[in-house]
Amino acid sequence: MMRRVVESWLLLLYFDWLMHFRGFQRIHAVVRAQKHLRAAKVQESDCELSHAVDLACVFYFKPVLCLQRSAATAVLLRHHGWNAEMVIGAQLLPLQSHAWVEIDGRVVNDKPYITEIFQVLERC
Repeated sequence: MMRRVVESWLLLLYFDWLMHFRGFQRIHAVVRAQKHLRAAKVQESDCELSHAVDLACVFYFKPVLCLQRSAATAVLLRHHGWNAEMVIGAQLLPLQSHAWVEIDGRVVNDKPYITEIFQVLERC
């Protein structure tokens, strides 16, 4: 588990750097380009991997934004054989946006009813 937390922390650092120096478009391109590895047998559950990202967020040196967390989660899950997609949504009143990760339409790193609150803008 500790290895997955370190791997997640490094992904958070990478996406933090991308957000700061390259912007949203580059994060979107990186997540979109990351194909999931077809593992013969998925060894870890999506919950374990998502939990590793949550723990890495606790140990990160500043607050982690939902886009950063979701990009790291999607890339980690894909790297371990899951067909995860990062979803970006928005709501009108009050105006706000949010990002989360889904596997086969099931939310894995947020509350399951998040899809009822936010209108999906993009899946990658």
